[in-house]
Amino acid sequence: MFRWMRDLTPRESSALRACFAGWTLDALDVQIFSFVVPTLIAVWGISKQQVGFLGTVALVTSAIGGWLAGVMADRFGRVRVLQITIGWYAVFTFLCGFAQNFEQFFIFRALQGIGFGGEWAAGSVLIAEVIRDKYRGRAGGFVQSGWAVGWGIAAVIYTALFSLVPEGQAWHWLFWIGIAPAALVFFLRRHVDEPEVYARNKALEGQRNESLLAVFRPEFFWTTIKLSIFTTGCQGATYIYQVWLPTYLRTERGLSVIGTGGFTVALIAGAFAGFMIGAHLGDAIGRRKTFFISTIGAAVTLVVYLVLPISNAVMLPSGFFLGMFTYMVFAPLGPYLSEIYPTAMRGSGQGFCYNVGRGIGALFPLLIGMLASQMPLGKSIAIFGFIAYGCMFLALCVLPETKGLGLRDSVPPGEHDLSAESRKHVAPRA
Repeated sequence: MFRWMRDLTPRESSALRACFAGWTLDALDVQIFSFVVPTLIAVWGISKQQVGFLGTVALVTSAIGGWLAGVMADRFGRVRVLQITIGWYAVFTFLCGFAQNFEQFFIFRALQGIGFGGEWAAGSVLIAEVIRDKYRGRAGGFVQSGWAVGWGIAAVIYTALFSLVPEGQAWHWLFWIGIAPAALVFFLRRHVDEPEVYARNKALEGQRNESLLAVFRPEFFWTTIKLSIFTTGCQGATYIYQVWLPTYLRTERGLSVIGTGGFTVALIAGAFAGFMIGAHLGDAIGRRKTFFISTIGAAVTLVVYLVLPISNAVMLPSGFFLGMFTYMVFAPLGPYLSEIYPTAMRGSGQGFCYNVGRGIGALFPLLIGMLASQMPLGKSIAIFGFIAYGCMFLALCVLPETKGLGLRDSVPPGEHDLSAESRKHVAPRA
């Protein structure tokens, strides 16, 4: 499964390691929140609706941060913006541990989200431009698997801390550990250079920076809209589980802290498998077919996990498959978005589509919190899960395939007439 890494050049390997570590530590910082939700409810006496606000605010600001980081990455460089975003989210995760009330925590979470969103926007473009076409899908999937690794580390630290330290103190320490990613900035400064395709594009005579609204040019408009709908479903589905699943397991399934950690680990293990499988399927059968497998499989597994009256013994392995199908879609997603847009607007285009989906999908946890006051939490999660998968399926029916097309280098203004829809009929580039 990892044999292809031996064929990477030193430049490709350094970028791959840096982006994998960045996404792993990003997940560690972000997923800490989902584990402390029951504690915050108990300590501060906040409502489920307030929890929804806390879960949503970081995702909304991450959408803004991701779009802006994509634009900055096009103008100032992928590596430089990646350094800034990693340092940003590490600092504000650390500060969350000092919050004394709901209002302070809300502000720190909002600011943390800016860096969280920006890290993916810069890192995914960097890895897509450094890794050659042959391995781009697998590299994108490997980097995405760092999310499962970071989520798993967060689950292990949560289980250990909350078992050894009083709950009222443990949640502070959980956030303070979030400063760790800042050390990655020094590795990036020493070992990772800007992609050659980006440097070549910036050197083009007369090449101008694209505007924030370049994604709405006529030749890109409908592709941008369809991609945004698709990513809304992708993001909304994952945020549902990330924010609410630990609370569901503890409150409606009656699991202990250790039991919740065990069930969450099953979901995380499935997510890691999904990233790996999706990475290879994306290169083997195409991005679009992999997306369909992920969407349909996740919808079916959701029925088993949350709708059918199953026991905890059946629920544990079901969680593995729920994680596998839900997160499989993200393995080829970064390469797919990078293959849609040309170099001069790759960061802004990818940053916009991915993060509009993140911003709208961020409303799902909030709406679940509001709906959960009227019906069981499990049913609320299931309803919005089906809405998310419905968005993905409908968008996939009209989106193109990009496997084998490679990256689009920039051409002078006025010649961006080779849109994704027309390129699907063009012979693959070497």
